[in-house]
Amino acid sequence: QGEPLVTGFEVAPQFDRTALITALRADQAGGTTFPEFVRGCWNAGIIWYDVDTTARTCTYHGANGESYTEDYPPVTLP
Repeated sequence: QGEPLVTGFEVAPQFDRTALITALRADQAGGTTFPEFVRGCWNAGIIWYDVDTTARTCTYHGANGESYTEDYPPVTLP
């Protein structure tokens, strides 16, 4: 297990859609580790995310009800 993102009480950062998309694209390009990606999500105001494998989406949620949904194309395995 890695280091926690926060310890004790901390106010969640403000939801920042642009910062979230930047973190997503960096991760998708292989430019971040998982802990770096999670830190980027936190810094963008994301407090949790929900993966729907049937719909092929991941929805990222902010503390005040904001959300951003990323769609993922189907993958065909050889």
